[in-house]
Amino acid sequence: MSNSGYGYDRITGEKFASRSEVIGQNGMVATSHPLATQIGLDVLKQGGTAVDAAIAANIALGLMEPTGNGIGGDLFAIVWDAETKKLHGLNASGPAPKNISIEYFIEKGLSKIPAYGPLPVTVPGAVDGWVKLHEKFGKLEFKSLFEPTIKYANEGFPVTELIAYYLDRSSERFEDYPNFKEVWMKDGKMPEKGEIFKNPQLAKTLEIIAEKGRDGFYEGDVAKTIADFIQSQGGFLTYEDMSSFHSEWTPPVSSNYRGYDVWELPPNGQGIAALQILNILENYDIQKMGLFSSEYIHLFTEAKKLAFADRAKYYADPNFSKIPVKQLISKSYAKERLKLINLKKAAKSNQAGALESGDTIYLTVADHFGNMISLIQSNYRGMGSGMVPPGLGFMLQDRGELFSLDKNHKNALEGGKRPFHTIIPAFVTKDGEPFMSFGVMGGATQPQAHAQIIINMVDFGLNLQEAGDAPRIVHSGSSQPTDEIMTDGGTLSLESGFGREIEAKLSSIGHNIKYQKGIFGGYQAIMLKDGVYYGASETRKDGQAAGY
Repeated sequence: MSNSGYGYDRITGEKFASRSEVIGQNGMVATSHPLATQIGLDVLKQGGTAVDAAIAANIALGLMEPTGNGIGGDLFAIVWDAETKKLHGLNASGPAPKNISIEYFIEKGLSKIPAYGPLPVTVPGAVDGWVKLHEKFGKLEFKSLFEPTIKYANEGFPVTELIAYYLDRSSERFEDYPNFKEVWMKDGKMPEKGEIFKNPQLAKTLEIIAEKGRDGFYEGDVAKTIADFIQSQGGFLTYEDMSSFHSEWTPPVSSNYRGYDVWELPPNGQGIAALQILNILENYDIQKMGLFSSEYIHLFTEAKKLAFADRAKYYADPNFSKIPVKQLISKSYAKERLKLINLKKAAKSNQAGALESGDTIYLTVADHFGNMISLIQSNYRGMGSGMVPPGLGFMLQDRGELFSLDKNHKNALEGGKRPFHTIIPAFVTKDGEPFMSFGVMGGATQPQAHAQIIINMVDFGLNLQEAGDAPRIVHSGSSQPTDEIMTDGGTLSLESGFGREIEAKLSSIGHNIKYQKGIFGGYQAIMLKDGVYYGASETRKDGQAAGY
């Protein structure tokens, strides 16, 4: 992205680069699982759009990577429509049950919403998201997008090493929950690396959705089974909560960073935190500082703290609260905020931290028509709430945990309200044309990593793959949507590659340095340059980018 050293005339890449970019002329698919990538590629070759391929790949990921997503979760997407040359945003996040209330938790003596069980379950929005996307941008028959995954679910597929590891960890928490073993522990243990896994229950559910569309999930037997099960477990989700849900088209918002328009979806998600970070950092000569410098890492961390303080206070469902998005992502506001940064000392007074774990999937697809989609989907805490409706083959999400029980907070729990959300897709345009579709999985890591990907390319001249391979900075412990106060400055985690000398310098100015395994997220990206697609995928996971 920068004119100096962008990388196509280099014989070799950076030392930390894992592989070269994937290059294709007619289409590109980048997902977190090779089999899902191939399903998406097949759809493109059949004449499908980027949206068709993304839906088919997402359906597959729910089967093959249940530790990060599934039809029990939510979805967000940004779509570039080549015909109208416009970006469209979809918010397919479901609300809390209409009859739930803060008073219930107070009466039960609970100070926060539990992480697991029936109480944090919100309406799953992903399926309605697929329907909305397909209605607007699909070309192939909706039913056909389910066929590859239904076949894999019935006939089986080999489990990858990383997913086998996360499945094993999940079993420790969920094996005693109702219906969990029947789906994932048929022989009394979780499937291991290379083992052929089948999920015929999920296959039947997908067959119903394929035939009946939205009504096959949000109405009829499936919706009734979900609602009856949650209520039998002591939760609030009803059939009417399911049947009345509809996802929303919402315009993306942007901020320009050194000539590139970076697009995110507005709250209830956290995407604008990335824009706030970039707006602050644009006022500094980051290129001169260098990627491997304590000055840059310190400045980035302090900018993140400021953005996340706003995240804790303002980000919530805009249908219930007025969110000052324009002010928050304005250049003038960034200049006011940066006055709070001390370039020689780490700030200690900030808000308490949110989860950083990478329990999400992100995928992006581009087609030969010129359409591109940036899509992210998740069940929140790994596999989700632990609530597995009988006979359906999937787990419901636990997004409701992110509500605040403080009645005065913008993100306070209310029936029918969508919770603060961590999953965010991103897109970049230049001079009104599509440039890059990208995303990074991983809780509160995401806006930090979004900003770092842009900085790695614009300021440090890295190519698309190198921008994701570069070691990451993740700060935790500065805010969460329940607005808890924390005064120790949080924790700065540096991925291996920065070096002990830099860590020592950062410690000397007040940063609490700690390496935390698994919090650095997962990345996929597609870039359009001179009519050719470049693809990149995360080497920290099982990801694959493939083009044709």
